Amino acid sequence: MGLRKKAHRDAEVSTESLNDIMFFLLLFFLILSTMVSPNAIKVNLPSAKSNTPVENKKKPIHLNVSSDRHYFVESDPVDFSVLESVLAAKIAGNPEPTVVLQMDKDLSIQDAVDVMIIIDKLKCKMVWATKPSNGK
Repeated sequence: MGLRKKAHRDAEVSTESLNDIMFFLLLFFLILSTMVSPNAIKVNLPSAKSNTPVENKKKPIHLNVSSDRHYFVESDPVDFSVLESVLAAKIAGNPEPTVVLQMDKDLSIQDAVDVMIIIDKLKCKMVWATKPSNGK
């Protein structure tokens, strides 16, 4: 009789494009994970009232610079030419001196750099004071 067996083909799934899809998914999640801010978690912090004031033996030195470039060390007016010597006298004997710098926002960056160079020469830590942003 001449019956032939039909040729059976095996079922195949082409996986050649899966490599490309997995690469793009990996790339997408990598980029997305770097964009997520670690500060995105909002936490309500507890509040407390202290009955006894905290003694800070490492009292910082306050340096204020007004918008018209008048310098004040601990509310005493100081000329810029003698600012370094006045700060050096204030930090004498302090093992870890800290200077709190309060500058008017209208001053130039160069004014800030000039003061920071002096503070760096004296090997002081510096804190740049700003006003609170009120959550904006």
